[in-house]
Amino acid sequence: MDAIDHLDLVVSDLDRSLAFYSGLLQPLSYVTSSEIEGERGERVVYLGRRGEFGSVSLRERQSHDRTTPYDRYDLGIHHIAFVAPTRALVDERATWIAENGGTIESGPAEYRYTPGYYAVFFHDPDGIKLELVHRPRERELVTRIEELERRLAELEGRP
Repeated sequence: MDAIDHLDLVVSDLDRSLAFYSGLLQPLSYVTSSEIEGERGERVVYLGRRGEFGSVSLRERQSHDRTTPYDRYDLGIHHIAFVAPTRALVDERATWIAENGGTIESGPAEYRYTPGYYAVFFHDPDGIKLELVHRPRERELVTRIEELERRLAELEGRP
């Protein structure tokens, strides 16, 4: 996340969302937490990665003017994708999400966006769409292709 220093999310219940995001992101190396006072005196909590830039901050909403719930097709963010270092972590986090207040939209599955793109799409407790994605590195992809070629040859009865 070197290109983005932080994402600042407004949530309906700070304590609920803090528990959800802390649990979700800790295995992705978001292991530090710090707090500031926001411009309106509100509590803002930053979840960051030790020794690296890039954090997610949470603050409780100050306004209740919205007449419709969050709509990702309205102005604003459609979804936020977090990097997972392995497919296994995507699978493990998907189970965690389903058991901890998130709603799975689709996956975990391999999608055709780029070779090896493996992701789970889900919604946080406020309905904000999120994604955990694993994209294999080049060597990882070559290894996976070799495994699949061996398996295909085995199924076809080729040496």
